[in-house]
Amino acid sequence: MTTSSLHLSRSLLIGEHLRRSAHKAPDKEAYIFGEKRLTYRQTEERAIHLAGWLQGRGVDYDDKVGFLLFNGIPFIEIFYGVSLTGALGVPINFRLNSDELQYIIANSDCKILFIDRKLLPSFELIKDRCPLVQEIVVIGGETELGYLSYERIYGEETEYVPIDRLNGDDGALIMYTSGTTGLPKGAVLTHNNLYINGMNQVMTAGLNPDFKQLIVAPLFHIAAISTLLYPIQGTTVIHQQFDSEQVLKTIEKERINFIFLAPTMWQMLVDHENIGNYDLTSMKRCSAGSAPCSIALKEKIARYFPNGELRDPFGQTEMSPVATCLNPEDSIRKNTSVGKPVVNVEVRVVDEQMNDVPLGEIGEIVYRGPTLMKEYYKNPEATEEAFRGGWFHSGDLVRMDDEGFIYVVDRKKDMIISGGENIYPAEIEQVLIKHPDIKECAVIGAADEKWGESVKAVIVKREGAELNEEDIIRFCQNQLSSYKKPRQVQFLDALPRNAAGKILKKALRQAEEGVTGG
Repeated sequence: MTTSSLHLSRSLLIGEHLRRSAHKAPDKEAYIFGEKRLTYRQTEERAIHLAGWLQGRGVDYDDKVGFLLFNGIPFIEIFYGVSLTGALGVPINFRLNSDELQYIIANSDCKILFIDRKLLPSFELIKDRCPLVQEIVVIGGETELGYLSYERIYGEETEYVPIDRLNGDDGALIMYTSGTTGLPKGAVLTHNNLYINGMNQVMTAGLNPDFKQLIVAPLFHIAAISTLLYPIQGTTVIHQQFDSEQVLKTIEKERINFIFLAPTMWQMLVDHENIGNYDLTSMKRCSAGSAPCSIALKEKIARYFPNGELRDPFGQTEMSPVATCLNPEDSIRKNTSVGKPVVNVEVRVVDEQMNDVPLGEIGEIVYRGPTLMKEYYKNPEATEEAFRGGWFHSGDLVRMDDEGFIYVVDRKKDMIISGGENIYPAEIEQVLIKHPDIKECAVIGAADEKWGESVKAVIVKREGAELNEEDIIRFCQNQLSSYKKPRQVQFLDALPRNAAGKILKKALRQAEEGVTGG
């Protein structure tokens, strides 16, 4: 088949990306998951069939379709199928608790929800609070709950009608970011945003039809889902989850030449006891993102992947996501830097009045470019604030050196990155302060050998209260997703504050660094 129409062929659309690949390389292997292998033609056929089924169920331009899924071929088919209808996909983090799931499903106005069978118990708890969801489709077999099985869709007759009104500036995905106030924001990413981010990476890394990537990061993350737009008729191998031994086996067996991993994953991979038994010479491009990579780790990656050039991309969901990249030639020399802006992305480092700060001084990094999100869904106030002064405000405090390399100094909103997951302290603090024996609290990131950072709660008890670390962790257990729970608890008589009464988290972090530094 060819692209849908002359009009659609002119636009940078996710669905047309697939259809162009199917036209140019129909029999090339596109996606591999376990024993299942799909060519571009087969992927296109299934995506078009699914798009026709969605249209038959009333899904139209600008509707919302949620998917609460583990990594696998259905995720790919749904990603493309939804995009062909002109609807917006809403990938949902399966690690969230029921209340968090309910908020995202309801806030995004999801009309249909695709869900993995193993995740149904969480949804069952909140389905009555999701009245807009008209149909549930279950991946992974039949259920006794009356929901439609995903594979049954492909046994039905469907007819797909291309959406000629669709263009690159229309929304393609709503990606929910962790909320600094406990409520996540839905970043609306357009077809242009995602397509151009993919092309930026193709240009930056010099990708070609020999591209063969392995995806192990969860596809609900922008860092993983965005890589689906990288291949130039290349091949994508997918694992459901990260397992060091399986990654090494797959690299050798499939001759993988590109992989993106969080530093935590890289560390587990290079520390695997059997790594020396595998042929890893096919790897040409290694990518490490979501958190800083130490020189020691980079040296290990270089030792075990001698042909693999290491790149450190940096960005955020609202930038689709890559904004800067530290390239291989500068990886060691500028190790603590996040590199320079990628092609098609403009940056400035500014003060509170939007004045450029002098080189070497700290300011907020702000962005412009065709990969910048359209808006925060149903949140005009947050959108207006984020686009203040005509640039996107990242919330990251950085400095730029005289060669143009950017260094992240602090996270303006105190974000914690644990194992590649973004965690915002305010959300955890709101849970902790509900405890009747807690007078005040603050949450910070603590150095963690395995995860990079872990959550640490600093607590001031009410007078006469008897609390210990286990009490605090147990209290959070049923109110927060597992990865957000405090792993460490410290009790103080009082929290440090400035003259205005604001808690000085910087002082808490410095004290933590003093402790861990010995």
